[in-house]
Amino acid sequence: MTQPTDKKRTTRRRFLAGAAGLAAAGASSARADNAKNLPPNVADWTRQLGEGVGVRAYGNPSKYEKHVIRRTVPWLTATPESSVSFTPLHQLDGIITPNGLCFERHHGGIAEIDPNDYRLMLHGLVEKPLIFALDELKRLPRVNKIHFLECAANSGMEWRGAQLNGCQYTHGMVHCVQYTGVTLKVLLEQAGLKPNAKWIMAEGGDAAAMNRSIPLGKALDDCIVAYRMNGEMLRPEQGYPVRLVVPGWEGNVWVKWLRRLKVGDQPWFTREETSKYTDLLENGKARQFTFLMDAKSVITSPSPQAPVKQKGFNVISGLAWSGRGKIKRVDISLDGGRNWRAARIDGPVFDKACVRFYYELDWNGEELLLQSRAMDDTGYVQPGKDALRKIRGVNSIYHNNGIQTWALKADGEVENVEVG
Repeated sequence: MTQPTDKKRTTRRRFLAGAAGLAAAGASSARADNAKNLPPNVADWTRQLGEGVGVRAYGNPSKYEKHVIRRTVPWLTATPESSVSFTPLHQLDGIITPNGLCFERHHGGIAEIDPNDYRLMLHGLVEKPLIFALDELKRLPRVNKIHFLECAANSGMEWRGAQLNGCQYTHGMVHCVQYTGVTLKVLLEQAGLKPNAKWIMAEGGDAAAMNRSIPLGKALDDCIVAYRMNGEMLRPEQGYPVRLVVPGWEGNVWVKWLRRLKVGDQPWFTREETSKYTDLLENGKARQFTFLMDAKSVITSPSPQAPVKQKGFNVISGLAWSGRGKIKRVDISLDGGRNWRAARIDGPVFDKACVRFYYELDWNGEELLLQSRAMDDTGYVQPGKDALRKIRGVNSIYHNNGIQTWALKADGEVENVEVG
């Protein structure tokens, strides 16, 4: 792939030299709420003792970060018990999503389960049906894996064109955390599979009794029965005390509050895999069992909720992920896809996990059409929205991994748009 020369791109050496000059001159364009706290004055917070150790038994973000929260779109669903909240992607960096900011999607509200009463049943086409208490699961061999989780309906409002003006609302049904638990393969081996076993039905303990069919091959490959995320126990809204982790596949099969695993010889064709979570095509037929989440990316900053505050050196930042494997490359376009430049992937790159990419830009105030395009290690390249619609039509609300376009205006504001 040919990379055009970009004379406007600022080298890191040039930027650091410029930054040093600004620091030496004492120049800053950042607004201060209280100038008395700025150098060379002694700031207020150094003049008094702070809170002592143990005052905050469970740590919380600074009060100055209280705006960094999950948000909902009330009109999306009829009730909050069957709704979604969105991760504030535009206010995060790195690849790990803090537990309190991971998006929510429920079908019957949050189940509050006493861990002492929790049991996981494993039955069906097995030699020995089993029931596990939480402590029994914790005594089994553990694994720690970092994976992204994306709802199949992420970006679903965008099939017919630009709709919601914010990265949080267009792409915020995704998060990436470290899961701790026992592989599903270990549990199935303990129960012993019968020769005709081909599928597993996972069922949740919520009011909706959410359930999905999963091929046995996937269950034996990399699925995890998880009870921790980012080191601590699962949050209630993330399936406490136990959930299923199905790396790279749509979030609907990651059953929360996992109650039951039934082994069978065929799929169950439940409500959530027939009338829901199937991709309706233009000809009226539907794609079924579209488990895989294809390569996708989004520029998180600048974006509609994160406008550019000043001209000069700026950092374009974003996330990319693929259910097929590892992200190999991310490209950036400043002109709506006519020219592409390689972004810099920084930080760890894991299988079926988010990566963080950056592109440094010396912005002079000209209007830009910002896009990102991900490629994974299988060679799959994230498609444009028009290319995706030619194959899939516009009737679906699932599996929209088309390239996102942000229009950066001369005043620094950013808008959700589409280009042909």
